[in-house]
Amino acid sequence: MSVADVMQSVGMTQGGFYKQFASKAALVDEATAEAFSDMLRRLAALEGDHAGHDAAWSSLIDAYLSPEARDDPGNGCPAAGFAGDFARDPEWRDTYAAGIRDMAGWIAPGDTGLAALSTLVGALLLARATVGTPVSEEILRAARKAAARLTETPEQ
Repeated sequence: MSVADVMQSVGMTQGGFYKQFASKAALVDEATAEAFSDMLRRLAALEGDHAGHDAAWSSLIDAYLSPEARDDPGNGCPAAGFAGDFARDPEWRDTYAAGIRDMAGWIAPGDTGLAALSTLVGALLLARATVGTPVSEEILRAARKAAARLTETPEQ
């Protein structure tokens, strides 16, 4: 979709877009940064709602790998939601990569956080791709167990 198409769909001119953003890339960059900032605020709130980080992490696993999250991709995590888009267009990857690192860092330090986030995102994408088949529920169940195990012991 072009900038002109987007602006027309919201009843504005293309000139109005360029007064706000230098380019389409600037819009994508800002929207991506805001989506990850919003996710980090939700994670911080989750931690505040639970008795510490471990309980918040457990709650995130249950919510992230739930049938409700699987079935509502429009209200989900930017790591999963944008993965396909950023895989196809390298122009915008830096902001996405920074968001991934921040989310993984909230989960756990280093490789443990990256592995746990990869488990969540990969499982959610696979569960969405197989929705309506028994394997979708099996993926969610198996990934909940695996994600919890990843953070049980400190990184060595």
